[in-house]
Amino acid sequence: MTKMTLGAHPYMLGFEQLERLLERSAKTGNDGYPPFNIEQTSDRSYRITLAVAGFSEADLSITLEDSQLVIRGRQTEEGEGRQYLHRGIAARQFQRSFVLAEGVEVGDAIMENGLLHIDLTRVEPEKIVQTISIKKGAS
Repeated sequence: MTKMTLGAHPYMLGFEQLERLLERSAKTGNDGYPPFNIEQTSDRSYRITLAVAGFSEADLSITLEDSQLVIRGRQTEEGEGRQYLHRGIAARQFQRSFVLAEGVEVGDAIMENGLLHIDLTRVEPEKIVQTISIKKGAS
């Protein structure tokens, strides 16, 4: 039995881009760091919260690239000249990606108590009914 992909399903036309986005998201190195929550705050809104203790607003960047929300963190090394007896707090960089459905808009990004909150809203598309005329072919 062969596995049918989303883009190859006979009733799902034009979804190849979605399939590529999902594949790309799976390959972006989401290794569990930093930990995050996704909560539904209303029928049409969501909030992603990342635990980014030790990062400042300047250390973080949030971009939207081809329906993919990408959060990157890179800390500047301030430990030069310091001698650590134990270093358990890693200053490592990260990239965390989320694929957004069509119509999901990114709202505010708020930093609070070591947590980065990103608000998302799903905009309801207008319902459009279109009548397609049938032309007579050449006989």
